[in-house]
Amino acid sequence: MKPAIGITLSMRRKENSLTLSRDNADAVLAAGGIPFLLPYATEADVLDGMTKQIDGLLLTGGDDIDPSLFGEEPLPGLGEVEPERDRMEIALARRMVKAGKPVLAICRGCQILCIALGGDMYQDLYSQREDLIQHVQRGPREYLSHSIQIREGTLLSQIAGADRIRVNSFHHQAVRRLPDGVILSATAPDGVTEAFEGSGSAFVMGVQWHPENLFRTDAVSRRLFHTFVGHARKKTAAR
Repeated sequence: MKPAIGITLSMRRKENSLTLSRDNADAVLAAGGIPFLLPYATEADVLDGMTKQIDGLLLTGGDDIDPSLFGEEPLPGLGEVEPERDRMEIALARRMVKAGKPVLAICRGCQILCIALGGDMYQDLYSQREDLIQHVQRGPREYLSHSIQIREGTLLSQIAGADRIRVNSFHHQAVRRLPDGVILSATAPDGVTEAFEGSGSAFVMGVQWHPENLFRTDAVSRRLFHTFVGHARKKTAAR
């Protein structure tokens, strides 16, 4: 049986609709999973049911994150926030991690996973950090715009098969302080966190780039999704 992968969605307020870039679902399908799109919900029994029914969670990219979640006031560079989505994803991510089910978190998802586990983040890199490289690339989404350095001995290094790779980049927010229980996997040349992972046996990984836009042409991105879905497959029999 193929594993069920829950995928979080973005909100379009004017249309009162939830949306998803097709690349997210296509990457899961290509890796052997079945994507299930998760509507917004914050009721405990609904989130418990989602946790029970899915074998893995993909936290996708999207708008900015409410800084009140990590005890800060909004800075001028903060963009549009999605408070309902924030609450849902934090609660669901915590449940999935507690259940030992795999979580892959992309861009915004990487940041919300960090907060869910007890870390914090930069609201706006360019007003809070100096000497930065370009993190909002001016090229196609599948273009590999900058390098990252991967720490030896991490799961990401096993997936990548290298200590340095190139990634795409579309973010002005980023992880700042990592929570306890995770390890730093990769950094950009300017020191910005590009990936972190859980220190236990369960697959928990946040990446700051967008591998869903790269899986068709980039072998590392394909292996990342295959590894994530492979861990979810181990949970399928127990469901």
